[in-house]
Amino acid sequence: MIRLALSSLRFRAAAFLAIFVAVLLGSSLMSAAGGLLETGLRLNAAPQRLAGAPIIVTGRPAYHPPNGSGSVAYPERHGVDPALVAKLANTPGVAKAIPDVSFPAVVAQDKDNGRKAEEEGGGKVAEAGNGAAAELDGSDGAGLGGHAWGSAALTPYKLIAGAAPATGQVVLDNRLAHGAKPGDKVRVIVSGTAREFVLAGVASPQHEVDVPSIFFAAADAAAAGASRPALSVPARVDAIGVFPAADTSVAELVKRLELPEGVSALTGDDRGAAEFAGIATSLPLIILSGVFGGMVAVVIALVVSATIGVSVRQRRRELALLRASGATPGQVHKMVVAETMLVAVVALIGGLLLGRTMGRWIFGMLSGNGVVPAALRFDQGPLPFAGAAVLTLVILRLTVGFAAGRAARIRPIQALTEAAVPPVVIGRVRLIIGAVFAAATVGVGMSTIFMSPTNAAAIGGPAVLTGSIAVAVLGPLVIRAMLTDRITAFLERRAGTNGVLAAINLRVRAVQFAAILVPITLATAIALGNIYSQTTQQKAAVEAYTDNLIADTVITSAVGGIPAGMFDQVRSAPGVTAASELVRSKGWIEEPYDTTHTSDPWPLLGLNGPVYKGKVRAGSLDQLTGDTVALPPGAARHLKVGVGDQIGVRLGDDALVKVKIVALVEGTSGYESILLPSALLAAHTTAGLPSQILLKTSKPVDVGNWLGTTVGGWALLSAEYDAGLGIDAWIAYLLAAIAIAYTAIASINTIAVAVLDRRREFGLQRLTGSTRKQVSKMLYLENLVIAALGLVLGLVAACFSVFPIAIATRGWPIPSGPIWVLLGWVVLVLLLVVPVTGIAARLAMRPKPMDAVNSPAG
Repeated sequence: MIRLALSSLRFRAAAFLAIFVAVLLGSSLMSAAGGLLETGLRLNAAPQRLAGAPIIVTGRPAYHPPNGSGSVAYPERHGVDPALVAKLANTPGVAKAIPDVSFPAVVAQDKDNGRKAEEEGGGKVAEAGNGAAAELDGSDGAGLGGHAWGSAALTPYKLIAGAAPATGQVVLDNRLAHGAKPGDKVRVIVSGTAREFVLAGVASPQHEVDVPSIFFAAADAAAAGASRPALSVPARVDAIGVFPAADTSVAELVKRLELPEGVSALTGDDRGAAEFAGIATSLPLIILSGVFGGMVAVVIALVVSATIGVSVRQRRRELALLRASGATPGQVHKMVVAETMLVAVVALIGGLLLGRTMGRWIFGMLSGNGVVPAALRFDQGPLPFAGAAVLTLVILRLTVGFAAGRAARIRPIQALTEAAVPPVVIGRVRLIIGAVFAAATVGVGMSTIFMSPTNAAAIGGPAVLTGSIAVAVLGPLVIRAMLTDRITAFLERRAGTNGVLAAINLRVRAVQFAAILVPITLATAIALGNIYSQTTQQKAAVEAYTDNLIADTVITSAVGGIPAGMFDQVRSAPGVTAASELVRSKGWIEEPYDTTHTSDPWPLLGLNGPVYKGKVRAGSLDQLTGDTVALPPGAARHLKVGVGDQIGVRLGDDALVKVKIVALVEGTSGYESILLPSALLAAHTTAGLPSQILLKTSKPVDVGNWLGTTVGGWALLSAEYDAGLGIDAWIAYLLAAIAIAYTAIASINTIAVAVLDRRREFGLQRLTGSTRKQVSKMLYLENLVIAALGLVLGLVAACFSVFPIAIATRGWPIPSGPIWVLLGWVVLVLLLVVPVTGIAARLAMRPKPMDAVNSPAG
């Protein structure tokens, strides 16, 4: 039987090529998902600017709920007590301890020199308040390019021109100098304020550093930190670089260091967590790899099983002849399994070889679009490949076992009959499984309606898969049920004899056409379900955020934050009726402990003006100053607190602040925020400054000339918030794109195999008088009907996810998203089905009719 299996491969190239391609792509995606999982577990990120120090001492990078599970990276940078520097320096075995403080700093080129800077690769234009423009060089709003010169040794940086900076001077990374020489004047925007400095020197990092640095004298660096809101916030340093003495090892010195609670000493690649945000916890990548890997596994199981099923059904006549000539059911089963697994193993080896390239490509897209930190290193050791191989082989063995089981058990005479007219029969077990998944789809969709917006996506998302599985299991029955007399009559009326033949074939060959229906349905459900679910959630979140704020004019900054001087100026400008700084962050309520937000933090909004229009249920927002807070009424009821009580809030920089409740303020249901004074919240953010200014105006307002700021209308507020939502949306789009690509290939495979399998049938039709054009028209009609059914069924499955999510997030069953996505997907499916059908038909009818009748199938 093994010899027969090997010899049969050469006669069934099309069918086994389809299996080969499906397994090749599926196994490569599985190993890529394993690589993402390993990367999330290891979290290796080699330091760059702090790479010169063998030990980095910093605050804990991730929040661990006191009474909950899991962890989440702190949204803000936080550090340690400056007094720890002297303590560490005096520890036996420490050669020196160097503190590091980072703050926003950007070089501002003159407008006349902007084009030259851009040609050299460093410039980007930022609008000023009055419409002027300047070239900004260095870190963007998310980067922290300013440091004291003393921390240059942490990289290390080496002077290539000039000397160390004195007060009023700077040293620039050589990528920022652009031909400037020591003694020249340069303009630098420090913590949002433009200042003029003398260039003391130019330095070069001794290894690759992504974000170029601007070094200041110690006094100027301290002044930059002092420009933050003047509150009772303890001075902190971001990190401390510790260098061991010559006779002390790094491992030994780490054990000697006496560190306070919440402070850790990092070595090796772990030091990257002190430099780059978001590397503190593996949860996002673990969730991503789990969802991604699970989706790929389901797609493999559905699509590969359909392809294998088509291949096995092609051979019913041959298998029956084998049984009639004395082969046992076990031998037939062994032969079918052996030939399929042989092709699958070869494809699996190729897929594993492709898996590293695929993993790096996917990870590159994730890091390039901000889903994961760019500094994180992609790790893909032997375990992801071993896991992908085992899982893929298990899925394949189960699917081919089921497909070959009935072919081996069937009686020879019955097999010959079914080879001519395949029965549209589904076993009781399969029928029950299909009904269970269909019921699960309805149940998931109905339950999602009553979920909170936060839980709606997690609960409602799987409906697209359960619905697709139901269609895959019940495919033949679904085809026959949807081919109503009205559709059949329409085909006959529009296409004549070809329509009659197409309708008959669709009913009789429902089992074969189900293999084409499944990938189209699956791809449609995943594509439209993921895209429209994300656009609906994104629209709901943006509306909830912006509907609670009032502003006619919005000012935002591209240089790290809004300086205090600008807010003082614009709020007193003619035509301004109300103004507020806006700060966004995240945090947790710990005293009393809030069990509704454990690893998931509360959104925090910092305000200092009357721009919030949520209904005040108790107290007054006028008292939101100093150490105060305004809570949503639901949170207050859960915590059993009210106006006048004191609570402890853990802010994004790990600081626990005690604040007094001065108001209970409603927000959009499911999107409530905790309100704090902008000065208090800004002092505990990475930049230390507000990110935006909101103005209510009675006429156009001149906000003055402030470099690095952009002035706009309401759309600017939405755009800034929308940018923060793009990460979750991009993850879903990536999963949808990969699933679509996989199922598109599977659709091409199954259509080609199904058409080529009908060579004898086409030969007989041509012998009885049909022309090639008539046969091709019949094929086009058949596959276009199946494509239409797949689109409809996929759209229905997507609706069980999209509509409930729309109700849960927006309050009505109208999803948000561009209509061109739906129209584009319809066009894409047609571009897949029509050309493949034409090419396969041409190949199937290339032999002469008599030769086709006498040729083997496959």
